[in-house]
Amino acid sequence: MISLDYVEPESVQETVGLLEQHGEDAHLIAGGTSVVLMLKQQLISPTLLIGLGRAGIHNGIRMTRDGCVEIGALASHREVELSRTIADYANGLAEAFGHIATVRVRNQGTIGGNLAHADPAQDPPPVLLALDATVRVTGSDGGRTMPISSLFVDYYETSLQPTDVITAVELPPRPANSHLVYLKYVPRSQDDYATTGVAVSAAFAAGRWADVRIALSAAGPVPMRIGTAETALDGTDADDSAAVRRAAEIVADEVDPLADMRGSADYKREMAVVWTRRALLQLATRRGEEMRG
Repeated sequence: MISLDYVEPESVQETVGLLEQHGEDAHLIAGGTSVVLMLKQQLISPTLLIGLGRAGIHNGIRMTRDGCVEIGALASHREVELSRTIADYANGLAEAFGHIATVRVRNQGTIGGNLAHADPAQDPPPVLLALDATVRVTGSDGGRTMPISSLFVDYYETSLQPTDVITAVELPPRPANSHLVYLKYVPRSQDDYATTGVAVSAAFAAGRWADVRIALSAAGPVPMRIGTAETALDGTDADDSAAVRRAAEIVADEVDPLADMRGSADYKREMAVVWTRRALLQLATRRGEEMRG
């Protein structure tokens, strides 16, 4: 039996030092909702767990003077869901985090841990992609910020270096008249993984779609932006449902879903189209309701 030790460093620098010292034998743990399952299933076999609870990584959520939002990597999904700052920034973001698994999981799981886990079927990544989020990282070479689009490289794989620690997520200022919608198709229980998840962010200018961003989960080896569909919809009339359908249909040629117990690749591809269309139509409806209200 492999011995498993546990340590709680008191700074990010100490954490990085432990990762340098122990290499592949060490694994970070925050909320533990994914790490504990992987340990039980023997998908990972570290000899040292490094707890981040005392490492000085904050769990706060704050709006900066320039309209950005900073979310500490140890913020739980539930804290993001209930944050007044998040709701003021983009109400759809708070709603999206409310879709994650169960309240018990949301109370435990952290945003930093979720991103580092890099599961392509989980909810936060496509929403953060649609918002053009960036990720703040500290490692052996010091601190840096990377676009979230460059974080995910393959199934459960990221571009993080072995000594990197995610410390915060940053969201840029929202364009005027912008909205965000996240929908996911879960055929079984609500806490199951999504067959497909779609996040759509857009602004509207002079009654037309603008700054469209469409991101999907469970549609390939990584969460993905569908740039071709975004371009097709940008500039079209906000009330043109045919333009929405055409943009959604483009998704079928862009996704590469994996067949599993939640459906075949062809079925998932079709669901990606259907739920992209629904998300776009719902976002357009919200825009119309706001104009009438």
